[in-house]
Amino acid sequence: MEEKSQKYIPALRYDWLTAVYDPILRLTLREFEFKNTLVKAAQVQLGHRVLDLGCGTATLTLLIKQAQPNAEVVGIDGDEKVLTLARQKVSQSGMVVALDHGMVYNLPYPDNSFDHVFSSLLFHHLSRENKLRAIGEVFRVLRPGGQLHVADWGKVENPLMRALFLLVQLLDGFSTTADNVNGLLPSFFSQVGFEDVVLVRQYMTVFGTLCLYNGRRPVQG
Repeated sequence: MEEKSQKYIPALRYDWLTAVYDPILRLTLREFEFKNTLVKAAQVQLGHRVLDLGCGTATLTLLIKQAQPNAEVVGIDGDEKVLTLARQKVSQSGMVVALDHGMVYNLPYPDNSFDHVFSSLLFHHLSRENKLRAIGEVFRVLRPGGQLHVADWGKVENPLMRALFLLVQLLDGFSTTADNVNGLLPSFFSQVGFEDVVLVRQYMTVFGTLCLYNGRRPVQG
């Protein structure tokens, strides 16, 4: 995902694993449970415009659209191969969502474009620099009062969760995941300018502690 190399790192690091991304998440992370919790907490309303940042195979994108059919839902991802899978799922669903190709730290949308931005298991793939750049882009494209909803790896709660998270770090890299395991994501959201940053819920998983966060762009300033 790093801009310097212009080489996109797939969600499971290797292209050959992309095809099994959905089954792995379903079997190991209670995927639909935590993503539905994220969507319900957001309370997307009729007419809202919503962005799924790093949408992957569009599971979360479609859950958002299913929960509020009258919202305009857009997904964006930097991986063309995973977007091919996403487009197949969207076509099979019969729902209408837009799927764009682009990097999360250089979003191709105007300022104040969205009421909600969602992100699931994205930020731990980014360097600290690109985490902050991506959060800054989210802040930019959200309308004043708009909300950020994130599901990602968080600070470990016990030695077992820390040991389990080593597998994620071996797969996705120690440098990019360190901020997550040290619990720094909420402080990054606040640093960029989000207010009311809260931990909505934690899940103990076979790979470590998964955290759901909400934040809001201030109405003024």
